[in-house]
Amino acid sequence: MPSRHPDLRIEVTGVEPAEAAAVPTLRFPLRIANQEGPQVRSLTLATHIRIDAAARAYGRDEQARLVELFGAPEDWGRTLGSLLWARAVTQLPAFGRSADAAVEVTCTYDFEVAATKFFHGLDGGDVPLQFLFGGTVFYVDDGRLQAAPVRCEYDFRMPARAWKDLMDRYFPGSAWIRLSRDAFDRLHAYRARHTLVGWDDVVDALLRTGGG
Repeated sequence: MPSRHPDLRIEVTGVEPAEAAAVPTLRFPLRIANQEGPQVRSLTLATHIRIDAAARAYGRDEQARLVELFGAPEDWGRTLGSLLWARAVTQLPAFGRSADAAVEVTCTYDFEVAATKFFHGLDGGDVPLQFLFGGTVFYVDDGRLQAAPVRCEYDFRMPARAWKDLMDRYFPGSAWIRLSRDAFDRLHAYRARHTLVGWDDVVDALLRTGGG
């Protein structure tokens, strides 16, 4: 007997930079299939995206850069876990058997964020992502508006290059770190005292002094 509520299946079909976005944003197109049941009147789709870090291999240089996240590589059998990357909510209007939509993820270059450390630490390859979809689908049954929960998952392998190319577009040749105002004031005073031209010169001078 056909379901009396929409039976939704959601597929992630790719990844691309969001055009004309003011901040770095990746866009994940979705294909939503209503396999059986009545027409959808509207859909509120909540998406959680997790990085399944244990589902790929890592080179020696990558392991060294990811020590801060996961500890020493010999412990990764215990410490290499899943990282929450993003949450998003998408609203869809009425549709019949299928619909196209997208999840947009704002990306940050803040190295206090675990996902940023992870993406930056990769040399290439794919990033195993888990899309966990939830939310509420609204439909009409016997002339009355009804609601039903949405629960489904989709695994997607995103090229690491997608994130790195996005950062290069917005921050070409640069990386960003966050400092307290006190630390910045001290650095600024050091720069003025030593008549250094740029911040790279400040960091280079301090690293040489400290033996870095």
